[in-house]
Amino acid sequence: MELGGDGDGEGPSSSSVSASADQTPLPSEPQPPLQQQQPLSRYESQKRRDWNTFLQYLKNHMPPLVLPRCSGAHVIEFLKYLDQFGKTKVHSSGCAFFGQVNPPSSCACPLRQAWGSLDALIGRLRAAYEENGGNQESNPFAASAVRIYLREVRENQSKARGIPYEKKKRKRGDVPAQLPRPARSAAAHQSSSSAAPSPFASSSSVPEKSADQLADGSSSVP
Repeated sequence: MELGGDGDGEGPSSSSVSASADQTPLPSEPQPPLQQQQPLSRYESQKRRDWNTFLQYLKNHMPPLVLPRCSGAHVIEFLKYLDQFGKTKVHSSGCAFFGQVNPPSSCACPLRQAWGSLDALIGRLRAAYEENGGNQESNPFAASAVRIYLREVRENQSKARGIPYEKKKRKRGDVPAQLPRPARSAAAHQSSSSAAPSPFASSSSVPEKSADQLADGSSSVP
């Protein structure tokens, strides 16, 4: 007895239906939402990694610290903790290569985090703190103690490695800066010149009138 036929002998069998279903291409399913999202930029990815590293540091701190009680002093401790992973040679004052940019040989001076890396790190953590619900006014990464520490690191590394960190001055356009001053002086000169003849208008008209009278002979001496 064969399976798959209906009682009236009409319609396809179940086996033929399943075979045709297997051969029919399925419609393409929509992409999941996660694949449609754009990948994070390099800055955003680095900021997320730095933020997770700082949270892990607070968790492993002895005693453990919580983010609301974190201060600028704890941020400085975190920066000093990162020095052990640095790759920048910072010579001590007693080293023979102190102040040299490219020393001829190696020395026993320790490796530190470069000032530029620390400064960029603090910028990312300051933004991540506020993005994760932190108050801008109590941001520990924007504390004055952290700024002072970064400035000291910059100065010490510039002396030890012979790298001058000069503060870049903002370039101002010479033409736009000088245009308003001549315009104001010219306007002031024009206003003064236009206002100056008015007090003497009556006195200047007197000699002109007397000259006309002399030319017509209308004036006479009493």
